[in-house]
Amino acid sequence: RRSGQYTMNHDHSKKTPDGASFDRSGSQDSLDELSMDDYWKELENIHETRGNNHEERVALVVKEPDEGELEEEWLKEAGLSDLFVESSGDSLESMVFLSTLTRTQKAAVEKRVETVTQTMRKKNKQHQIPDVRDIFRVQNDSKGKVCDGSEPSTVRTSENKSETQDGTKGPNFSLGTDEQKSPPEDMPFSDTDINLEIPFAEQAANLKDSSIGKMCKGGGGDTLLPNFRLPKDKTGTTKIGDLAPQDMKKVYSLALIELTALYDILGTEFKQQKAVKIKTKDSGLFGVPLSVLLEQDQKKVPGTKIPLIFQKLIAQIEEATLETEGLLRIPGVATRVKSLCQELEAKFYEGTFNWENVKQHDAASLLKLFIRELPQPLLTVEYLKAFQDVQNLPTKKQQLQALNLLVLLLPEANRDTLKVLLEFLQRVIDHRDKNKMTLKNVAMVMAPNLFTFHGFGSKAIEQSEFVMAAGTANVMRFMIQYQKLLWTIPKFIVNQVRKQNTERQKKEKKDKAMKKLLKKMAYDREKHEKQEKTPNDADVPQGVIRVQAPHLSKVSMAIQLTEELKAGDVVARFLSQKSGNVQTLKKEEVFLYEIGGNIGERCLDDDTYMKDLYQLNPNAEWVIKSKQS
Repeated sequence: RRSGQYTMNHDHSKKTPDGASFDRSGSQDSLDELSMDDYWKELENIHETRGNNHEERVALVVKEPDEGELEEEWLKEAGLSDLFVESSGDSLESMVFLSTLTRTQKAAVEKRVETVTQTMRKKNKQHQIPDVRDIFRVQNDSKGKVCDGSEPSTVRTSENKSETQDGTKGPNFSLGTDEQKSPPEDMPFSDTDINLEIPFAEQAANLKDSSIGKMCKGGGGDTLLPNFRLPKDKTGTTKIGDLAPQDMKKVYSLALIELTALYDILGTEFKQQKAVKIKTKDSGLFGVPLSVLLEQDQKKVPGTKIPLIFQKLIAQIEEATLETEGLLRIPGVATRVKSLCQELEAKFYEGTFNWENVKQHDAASLLKLFIRELPQPLLTVEYLKAFQDVQNLPTKKQQLQALNLLVLLLPEANRDTLKVLLEFLQRVIDHRDKNKMTLKNVAMVMAPNLFTFHGFGSKAIEQSEFVMAAGTANVMRFMIQYQKLLWTIPKFIVNQVRKQNTERQKKEKKDKAMKKLLKKMAYDREKHEKQEKTPNDADVPQGVIRVQAPHLSKVSMAIQLTEELKAGDVVARFLSQKSGNVQTLKKEEVFLYEIGGNIGERCLDDDTYMKDLYQLNPNAEWVIKSKQS
């Protein structure tokens, strides 16, 4: 199928199919033609395999949405669809949510509400259509402050001493409780520090407003990626997987709004694609949706989060040694890969497949085949284009921020599988001295497998493949290089979740108009809390927290807070209390959790300073337990 177009010809890296020259200067790292060879070779291998294998594959149709449809879908995804449902009992939820948004986030929501409103008026739907200004008037009247403590629309000037390369004022994100606190003067953010305290879109807006922005542009043509790092956060770094599901839902909505706001500020269009449902296989290994695979795998291995075949293929590649030259780049023999594929389909779950027959390069080809054959791309139909478009953002820092938010938007199964893949690719790169597979080589070889998705079958994608090549390879490099940063939930989002929880609790207590149900809920909860707190409050003096550890020999301890006390110290203190009747747990197996107050549940990293966190969430309970599998 069209494989003639992908013959190995060095001109590919210079020309697009229609003959227009392809200028690869600009903000991307320049990738020399030679290094692009790996990309085209990989693409050629893919087309070859596809030609042998799947003539009758159904292309996944990407639906062209009607006017206003995308925006309506966006509001639904952001958890704000109740703004359009007449007399919805749950609009309290939306009002609380809107009250915690930043200036740029509000602007993004307003823009979409405006479009949907106009469309609805045109279609004359029988809806009670809110006026955008009414939706936001409630919040704007309150204090004129957005939740990061900054004034809504004043431009900060560069005269401010603590202003940094981000055009931001250093870490001044507060929860509105102590807005007078000024940021410490000695905490400047350098160019390679990723500031997770100030919303990314706010940083971009301030950067636009300040002259500093001009200095940060572009990649300067170097092929080295900056050594981005996360400055230490005293209240602990929150990773994906540390929060309870109800708070993760809020994280998802906030990440979607924040990403949209960031793209709005930077003048890049952010559009979610919508796939038309197609018939997919409901059993097997290759070409099966991730969710279906995991469902059948969990019957065999309860709690597994990564498809078993995916884990096994990676283990098979690693077993042989990661020092093999050209690993991932050199393809397996196509006919052998095809027959292994069929044999695996028949014997994998029966446990009768003989893995000794599988050569390392074949296993690598099968791993890539597995990714390509997913009925929907690993990066999802909705966001694949957004991942590709990251390459168009002006600065590397903004590209990284966008990727961070996109990872938060992936469904759990896709995100977990991607994480295992990226960690494996990093291990391959760690052996680059022997296997000659550098970050750039691995990115080149893997990009076509993640980004050129068979289902899109449209000419637009194929023609732009050439222009996309260097860009997607760069996005791939970013994902491998900065994977630890990408799996972090930015502090400003966690703070917004805390604020939503606090506001919601306040509103529920205060809003008598919210009828019997809310009254009853609040009443039950207060009663429940009183029952729980009475014994504790009596015996815990100021500056001391009561830590529960139901599964350890010492089930409860009062701990004095000091400036230096960290979560890891608290866990260590419990574990040092040995007792004969309780199984010995290793340090890596148990964590201190912050539960309730303004968060559902959060697993704390060992370096969390307890006194700082206690000040942020004084009503939390503190429990030591093992991480949920």
